Amino acid sequence: MRTTGNRKADLRLTSGVRRGRKITIFVDGRPLTAFLGESVAAALLAEGYLAFRHTARRGEPRGLFCGMGICFDCLVVVDGRPGRRACMIEVRDGMQVELQQGWGVDA
Repeated sequence: MRTTGNRKADLRLTSGVRRGRKITIFVDGRPLTAFLGESVAAALLAEGYLAFRHTARRGEPRGLFCGMGICFDCLVVVDGRPGRRACMIEVRDGMQVELQQGWGVDA
C-alpha cells in the first residue's frame, strides 16, 4: 500500500503462465495492470501491495490472509462499494478499487 510505504516491485511470474487479456484497473485513482480471470487480490499482490485496508479501531494494516473468502481481511472498496473481499472479486477493465480505511465509506 502506498500510504504506508510497503509497496514492493512487480511480483508477477513471467514464464509458464497463461493469462487472460491485459486490462487496466485503478487503485486509489492510479492505473494498475491486471489480467482477465485474476482476482483483485491477485492483481494487488502482483503489484506488491501487502495491505489492502486498515482496521477501524487501531488502524492496523490487513491484507490477504485466507485467500478464499472466509476471513474478511482483504476488504477493499470496489466501484464505490466498501467491504468487498478482494480475493473473491474478478477484475474487469476500468474497475475502481480503493484501499479501505476502517469500515469503508458506507458501512
